[in-house]
Amino acid sequence: MPEGHVTHRVAGQINHHFAGRPVRSTSPQGRFADDAAEFDGRVLREAQAFGKHLFVAAEEVERQVHIHLGLLGKFAFTGDLDEPERGAIRWRLQCEQPPQTMDLRGPNVCTLRTPEEVEAITGQLGPDPLRVDADPEVAYARIHKTTTPIAVLCMDQKVFAGVGNIYRAEALFRHRIDPFMPGKFLRRAEFDGIWSDFTELMPLGVRDGRIDTVYPEHTPEATGRAPRVDRHGGEVYVYRRAGQPCLVGGTAVSLKEIGGRNLFWCRTCQPRSRRRTVRD
Repeated sequence: MPEGHVTHRVAGQINHHFAGRPVRSTSPQGRFADDAAEFDGRVLREAQAFGKHLFVAAEEVERQVHIHLGLLGKFAFTGDLDEPERGAIRWRLQCEQPPQTMDLRGPNVCTLRTPEEVEAITGQLGPDPLRVDADPEVAYARIHKTTTPIAVLCMDQKVFAGVGNIYRAEALFRHRIDPFMPGKFLRRAEFDGIWSDFTELMPLGVRDGRIDTVYPEHTPEATGRAPRVDRHGGEVYVYRRAGQPCLVGGTAVSLKEIGGRNLFWCRTCQPRSRRRTVRD
């Protein structure tokens, strides 16, 4: 499932290509036809991302398009107004000056929401590290009162909106945190380090369209190792490196399912916590 940096990147692309311009809005697939018609001929106002949720608003239209990509959803942008309708296109946006076409395929959610519904959805989310209005204290309070493992909490959208499997695994590794430690034992300095990583690394993902998490001293250029080859791209410490040697400690990276998702970690760099006392 795409992480929050993807949603924010798409919101930026929509704003760049369509905001302030009248748009042609259709649903070639047909499943979104009636809702798409409400945006047809309107001036698109803005797109906003809240974690993994995307909302698109148009002038003189009360409801907003709500999109959640899920596992299969993808956006495609092209400057060709005659782009062939390949595949099941749920929503197509087009503008003439300058010419641009946006196609959305396979989203888990693509529907119109009232302002009250939008507020209800965003109100349930935790702070989004990519938003300037994010309040990390909300996340810390939720973490500090539960025995749920910190690895699960990092992917709970009510704790951190937009954080997914890659940023979760990498931030915990970078701060040498036991992913199975109950959240209530996480110390304030450790939380601040995790939050700092999210707010520093995720904007790079928006900018570059890939996730890189290794420090300069561990890059292929610095160490002489071969660059990582993976469809997700980016240089990482543990994500999808199960069985390969840790870039820091040399121990084989471990893999275990937790909370329904694969967790990657290093048993040497992230030893099991022995904490039994809650403290800040």
